[in-house]
Amino acid sequence: MADPVAASEGTDKLSLSEKGGAERPPRPARGDVVEVSVTALAHGGAGVSRTDEGYVVFVQGAIPGDRVRARIGKRKRAYAEARLIDVVEPSPDRIEPVADHPGAAWQVLPYELQLEHKARHVEDALRRIGKLDGFTLNPIVPAAEQWRYRNKLEFSFGTGEDGSLVCGFHAPGSWHEIVHIEDCMLQSGRGNEIRRALVDWARAKGYAAHDRRDRTGVLRHVVMREGRRTGEHQVRLVIAPGAGGIDAESLADAVPVDSLVLTELDSLGETTVGGESELIAGSAKIAEEVSGLRFRLSSEAFFQTNTEMAERLYAITGEAAALQGWERLFDLYCGIGTIGLTLAGRAGEVWGLELIEEAIADAIDNARANEISNARFFAGDTRLALRDLVEEAGRPDVVIVDPPRAGLSQKVVRRIIEAAPKRIVYVSCNPTTLAPNAAQLAEAGYSLGAVTPVDMFPQTPHVECVAVFDRA
Repeated sequence: MADPVAASEGTDKLSLSEKGGAERPPRPARGDVVEVSVTALAHGGAGVSRTDEGYVVFVQGAIPGDRVRARIGKRKRAYAEARLIDVVEPSPDRIEPVADHPGAAWQVLPYELQLEHKARHVEDALRRIGKLDGFTLNPIVPAAEQWRYRNKLEFSFGTGEDGSLVCGFHAPGSWHEIVHIEDCMLQSGRGNEIRRALVDWARAKGYAAHDRRDRTGVLRHVVMREGRRTGEHQVRLVIAPGAGGIDAESLADAVPVDSLVLTELDSLGETTVGGESELIAGSAKIAEEVSGLRFRLSSEAFFQTNTEMAERLYAITGEAAALQGWERLFDLYCGIGTIGLTLAGRAGEVWGLELIEEAIADAIDNARANEISNARFFAGDTRLALRDLVEEAGRPDVVIVDPPRAGLSQKVVRRIIEAAPKRIVYVSCNPTTLAPNAAQLAEAGYSLGAVTPVDMFPQTPHVECVAVFDRA
């Protein structure tokens, strides 16, 4: 087997773990500090390097051309993950970061290089993991804004070194250390003002961050959502139960937003999902506009976190679907109906399927609010419900699928193949899970045509893409 690091900049841990050979280079111990040169970027964004003995080390925060010192963390037989300590010799491509933000790891790369690496990762995943060829890789679509583009962010509360309340993001590699953020450059200016007002209120009231180890403190997270086109803001404050609660009335006075939600969540995990939510002030939903349609977003509804690029993504999806006005369109993993509803005017009928019942309720409301009468939405697990949908609606002409990062299970792909659409448009946020799904479709007789990478998340290694499959 060829050396996977030398063979491709799109190195990932799967390829390394599959590497054969009886003799392996010696492994450094956990906690050891190594000095290595970075030669590539792996899927997921880490720098790829080798020790002098040839052992592969993935270094978060390092880029090709860097000579770095890094501390070994997780170890496997074929590779280790390491945390950057310092850059001994910077890459000629390295630029100064503009934001103190652990979630913007690629900001040290010029934006043009970010785009090159993302497009290369998409192609590499399809060719190397999917064993696919003959497709067309369209030029990557750059982001409309490189900073302050997110319409949703989740912040965590913690305790600073001086004992004060802090609000920000987890330090790299740490589950308890929170890096305080004053000006989050992925968030709008107004969003930053609202978050600072919330933190000032919490400090003035003497509220402490929740400590999962000893179960003290009340504040866990704050989830902030913004209607970029409407100017509406939602704040969902996540607290721990049994800690005395909070003064909701003073919170509403201190943080005047369009939607203020309080969620009580009893979980040892670092999550904002679930719990008991209560509307404190304003409306339960905020509005956003995409592709000429108006959508209502509830506090836990999925919606693309980059509004401007979501509009571009949906336009590319519509172009890929090539609808002529008579087709039966299935929108799988439809969420609140954004893709299906934006394409309803070009289809004969739209049938949406989504596991989360609250999202389906939102989709139905959004169809009604936009006076779209040819779209119907159903709650169900695609793996189990797709056959029933085909029996109810008939076989689809076009299927659009927009799954989570884990991609589709083999059984779901088989269900789609059974439905026998003429065309499948796959919207993927993870090329390494798109690739095996694409290979399964190709084996069943679908040919991969055009693939269009879309940069939804500048300053990060994440990339979205739209892939088109036609039945042979």
